[in-house]
Amino acid sequence: MTEVPAVPVITVDGPSGAGKGTVSHLLAAELGWHFLDSGALYRVTGQACLIEGVDLDHHAAVADIARELDVSFSAADNGEVLVAYKGQDISADIRTEEGGRAASRVAAIPAVRDALLARQRDFLRPPGLVADGRDMGTVVFPDAPLKLFLTASAEERAERRYKQLIAKGESVSLARLLQDIRERDARDSSREVAPLEPAEDAVIIDSTGADIDQVFARVMAEVVRTGLA
Repeated sequence: MTEVPAVPVITVDGPSGAGKGTVSHLLAAELGWHFLDSGALYRVTGQACLIEGVDLDHHAAVADIARELDVSFSAADNGEVLVAYKGQDISADIRTEEGGRAASRVAAIPAVRDALLARQRDFLRPPGLVADGRDMGTVVFPDAPLKLFLTASAEERAERRYKQLIAKGESVSLARLLQDIRERDARDSSREVAPLEPAEDAVIIDSTGADIDQVFARVMAEVVRTGLA
């Protein structure tokens, strides 16, 4: 059994649409731990660049935005996490497909990752942390006692996203969503710094064909096995 540190962290990495966010929220609630949505920081950075008129190809300027990122998180009455940049609510903006593409682009910039690294680690405080992202187990919290890597086929992830957007009343193309996911996977997996890949000691869970209850049951079995619950 892995020795549990004073302030334990469980990392949940994986590609877009694999269910990391849902699983991480459920896990944090079940354990009573803090939650880090690292992707939100990159999405906010990308959105801030759009707001400030900063070209995403101007890496030095993007890194400056990340270093001085004026972001705040709060909870709405319905439990939804609200995200504000300079006091402006951008919760909906960062969850769009455009927001996701911008996040993926800024995340490939080494100076941006450096700028946000310390901020992500600051989320680690008692009684524990569930960290959702792309490189939580490989870079940000490499000593985590439990590292999970959630994945699913690109087709299934596109279908999930399609249903989410249709439910919100948005007009979207399933074929375009699938193309975006494949492009994002390629970009995230091939970047020079902190590419998307499982940590060597990560538990890989493929959620293709499984519902959220089945996936969460598998996750909790690993939590119990590791002695964290």
